[in-house]
Amino acid sequence: MTLYIIGIGLDNEKDISLKGLEKIKKCSKIFLEYYTSRLNCTVERLEEIYGRKLILADRDMVEKDAEKIINPAKESDIAFLVIGDPMGATTHTDLMLRAKEADVKIEVIHNASILTAVGIVGLELYKFGKTISIVFPQDDWKVQAHYDVIRDNQKAGLHTLCLLDIKMKEPSKENLKKDVGIFEEPRFMTVNDAIKNLLAIESERKEKVFTEDTVCVGCARIGSFEKKIIAGTAKELLEADFGAPLHCLIVPGKLHFMEEQALDIWK
Repeated sequence: MTLYIIGIGLDNEKDISLKGLEKIKKCSKIFLEYYTSRLNCTVERLEEIYGRKLILADRDMVEKDAEKIINPAKESDIAFLVIGDPMGATTHTDLMLRAKEADVKIEVIHNASILTAVGIVGLELYKFGKTISIVFPQDDWKVQAHYDVIRDNQKAGLHTLCLLDIKMKEPSKENLKKDVGIFEEPRFMTVNDAIKNLLAIESERKEKVFTEDTVCVGCARIGSFEKKIIAGTAKELLEADFGAPLHCLIVPGKLHFMEEQALDIWK
């Protein structure tokens, strides 16, 4: 009996590998991790192509009730589907470790990841430094760690990939305190939101890490035929419409002349 952790790609129902689809067909239960990312298709479309009913696994199930996924794999083959590549988030490493502790056999089937798909912009992947997340600010919690990472990467001449916050099934602070199980509407941070966030921190700290003249690359729906990539200054990108999610932002470091030519394509 095996727990298959299967990457299903970045775009839609067609991104599943043949190997992954083969394993899905033989599993008694199929869970879809549905909070760290999203596809450009519906769950119903996935079910139609896969020929199986999917069980949506939210953050609480994966992080607090992982046994609901792991224990059935002691009796039959189980699939746990992850958008992108399965090992692109520490949540899934935790699931794998818990399964190992429960003496459940694990098989990982990889797929495309945003960490490699951003190579489409023409920046060398080996020149990317630490990847960061930019989260929605809250009244009493305004994170600035991403600004520091961009600064440190810049000092080393490295590019920075900024992954932008998504809220798929999140309660408000009031409802969280009441524990009433009422959730806010899904929210997805845009490239424009991220740039405003960084400019606000720059205005406060004045370290010239990220100004209106900073060259950056805004990306939307990477991995799909409807992708949108725009390179320009932060000020220019603020005026751009990147359309539907998911978005990410790249802040380049020191550019090789071929990287400069590649970015010219997206201006």
